[in-house]
Amino acid sequence: MANKGPSYGMSRVVQDKIDKKYDAEVEELLVQWIVAQCGSGVGKPEAGKLGFQDWLKDGCVLSELINSLHKDNKPIKKIASSSMAFKQMEPRTALLPPYCSYNRPNRLS
Repeated sequence: MANKGPSYGMSRVVQDKIDKKYDAEVEELLVQWIVAQCGSGVGKPEAGKLGFQDWLKDGCVLSELINSLHKDNKPIKKIASSSMAFKQMEPRTALLPPYCSYNRPNRLS
């Protein structure tokens, strides 16, 4: 994502509302749960909203999480990390079928 300057006007109001809804305690609970479920191999994000988003952005942590929820048959065979945006789409795309099959209604169709 490109670097953005400060927001003004309506964009600022909307961004302030989004920032007010962000809960650091919920973030910490999620990090603890993900690390407990996947193991310490997934690491921990830097503190704060951006660190948490960067940790999840490439889809590798979420792929590990899906695999840990499926004990016997790991649905995602290959988990590769990359910093290139188009390469980050591969793990995120691979997440959709296992996610939908894990007791979730298919809302994509």
